[in-house]
Amino acid sequence: MNAPMNRRSFVRHAAVATIAFPMVSRLRVLGANGRLNLAGVGVGGKGWTDITMVDGENVVGLCDVDAGHLAKAGERFPGARRFADWREMFDQIGKGIDGVTVSTPDHSHFPPAISAVKAGKHVYCQKPLTHTVWEARQLTLAARKSRVATQMGNQGMAHPALRREAELVRGGAVGKVSEVHLWTDRPGRWWPQGMVRPEGSAPVPKDLSYDLWLGVAPRRPYHPAWGHFVWRGWWDFGTGALGDMGCHLMNLLALAFELRDPVSVEAASGGLTADAGPLWSRVTWEYGAGKNHGPMKVVWYDGGKRPDPALWTGKLEQSNGVLVVGSRDTLLTSYLGEGQFKSGTKKEDFKSIPETFAKHAEWERSHYDEWIAAAKGGPKAASNFEISGPVTEAVLLGNVAVRSGRKFRWNTRSLKSDQAEANAFLTKPYTPGFRV
Repeated sequence: MNAPMNRRSFVRHAAVATIAFPMVSRLRVLGANGRLNLAGVGVGGKGWTDITMVDGENVVGLCDVDAGHLAKAGERFPGARRFADWREMFDQIGKGIDGVTVSTPDHSHFPPAISAVKAGKHVYCQKPLTHTVWEARQLTLAARKSRVATQMGNQGMAHPALRREAELVRGGAVGKVSEVHLWTDRPGRWWPQGMVRPEGSAPVPKDLSYDLWLGVAPRRPYHPAWGHFVWRGWWDFGTGALGDMGCHLMNLLALAFELRDPVSVEAASGGLTADAGPLWSRVTWEYGAGKNHGPMKVVWYDGGKRPDPALWTGKLEQSNGVLVVGSRDTLLTSYLGEGQFKSGTKKEDFKSIPETFAKHAEWERSHYDEWIAAAKGGPKAASNFEISGPVTEAVLLGNVAVRSGRKFRWNTRSLKSDQAEANAFLTKPYTPGFRV
């Protein structure tokens, strides 16, 4: 298909997609012409993108702790009821909601997401799926039990070029994969890290319900140092460069290998503080043999660090890169695909590896369309929580290694490592009144 896919055509053609997994929800099924009643938790910034990308459905509820964001979204969706507190929204109109988008700071993903899942609502949640490893596991298990349609917001999973590269890697185009290297240009100019919590406070912006913004996080006076977007670098609110970009840059591994459950994790970093992420980090995950792959090492770099250029043909200039090293060839790409092989081989040369997923031009919107289609009884979305939950766990285990300073072996069954210092960072305390 060369034309953009609307939701009707997506539902019709999704059955041929090898990357969309063929399990359907047992919950409310509306059919291709039905409209879901959706609500947005967080409707500013990325939340604005998320709620407007599903505007073909019936948006009935809007929630944001910023009154300005809420007013703007209300103009776009005048028929939707508005709330500052997602708990009030669920209490008052929850019975009329089929699904929610969750687009808040990292520390606030879990409470509304798992509450919605347990209430039988379909959930689209921004990446990283949760703030802690424990939360990621609980949300994955809850979604499995409820059989709701889920999707994590790492939109590159829907890019045709990335999906084709995943098929090629899985089909043996680079041979047996032994190591994968991932890197990003974060944090740097995007937001600061390596900070110490500042003293003093500042007036709370008039449009901000600050107590609700803090949510489960420890109480503290307001300070603009952890305001809009720059919250990413603070451990109480964000998950640093790795949390921001890890779930994007592991796209190819999630699609090609359904990568999950590392055997061990270790990290090195510089500029780390008790309050904030490091100025740079390097994280190494060791994986045993799994689906479509043998033992594999995955290495992450941020804060200006890069893999050894000898792995490629020179300087690795991509700001966000993925290097897949195999026994026959090496693929240099990004979280959107469109990469190249070290040997000079073209993707078109692999005619023996079937290209079987449905193509579409509006690839970013299709990431949302997959979720909508799944909620209406179609195949599971590519980044459903069975896939994105373990990816999030791995990403956040990287932060556990950074914060603890310990290499540890990981026992996925017990959800514990062999290092007490690491286990201390697997979960967090929750502020009374905001617990789920």
